[in-house]
Amino acid sequence: MKFIDIFAGIGGFRSGMELAGHECVGYIEFDKFARKSYEAIHATAGEFTAWDINDVNADEVPESDVWCFGFPCQDISLAGNKKGFSGEKSSLFFSVTGLLRKKQEKNRPKYLFIENVKNLLSINKGRDFARLLIELDEIGYDVQWRVIDSKHYVAQHRERVYIVANLRSKSGWEVLSIGSVARQVNQASLKQIGNVGKVPKILVRQATKAGFAEVSPGDSVNVSQPNSKTRRGRVGHKIANTLTTQSEQAVLLDDYRLRLLTPKECWRLQGFTDEQFDKAEKVNSNSQLYKQAGNSVTVPVIAELAKLFV
Repeated sequence: MKFIDIFAGIGGFRSGMELAGHECVGYIEFDKFARKSYEAIHATAGEFTAWDINDVNADEVPESDVWCFGFPCQDISLAGNKKGFSGEKSSLFFSVTGLLRKKQEKNRPKYLFIENVKNLLSINKGRDFARLLIELDEIGYDVQWRVIDSKHYVAQHRERVYIVANLRSKSGWEVLSIGSVARQVNQASLKQIGNVGKVPKILVRQATKAGFAEVSPGDSVNVSQPNSKTRRGRVGHKIANTLTTQSEQAVLLDDYRLRLLTPKECWRLQGFTDEQFDKAEKVNSNSQLYKQAGNSVTVPVIAELAKLFV
């Protein structure tokens, strides 16, 4: 199937969709550094592209079967300002649906494939998610959603809500079933975040009843705000915590040293290949590479769900 990659970032959606055999016909991305990585990684020659979703005319968007988009989460995330759809960034969801409204129903994509933070389901007491469902219903889409943790695919705990919608007028198919997509953790990926040895456990302060968490070699530790008395979940046992846009996770080595995860390790934890990372590394700084990994979707999750589009 043909798809459009909206809020494309470095192409996590694209990588997963292509692994499932689908074809990208265009992409939209505003961030100039993300575009550099995207265009270094992917074969984009001749494809439709635009920078700002608000400058796109509906008629110029190529016909496609699927629109993929992880719209900005800054106003929805627990770490953000929590304005929800009243915020400037996350309200860009309605810029996408605005384009859909301007297309004749026969020219709308058969499927929408959407990703965002888990808090989308509950922010503003669930009213924003209800707005999303109503908006999609009004333009003819039936919707199903599920929270999936990336840990079933890579060595990273990362809960995200995945939304799949099908256009009623183009499909007699019931709402796409995404109820059985979890797999076993990819054991090989655990080796990407440190070496495991036999040394005594050490303690890391966090806001639990015990006041600390035990850390063993191969565990990850969030090293931001190390003296905070309110932080929880600082330690990941043989798994990374959710990647953010900064370098703030380390792995405990077998000689008691903490080593920050490298940008390449962060990209691996999102399911990108080393070849893809090496291409992006040639056009971007480490700070941008960390940010791009933290902003991306997890490729193997996308690839698994993308198999359902037929």
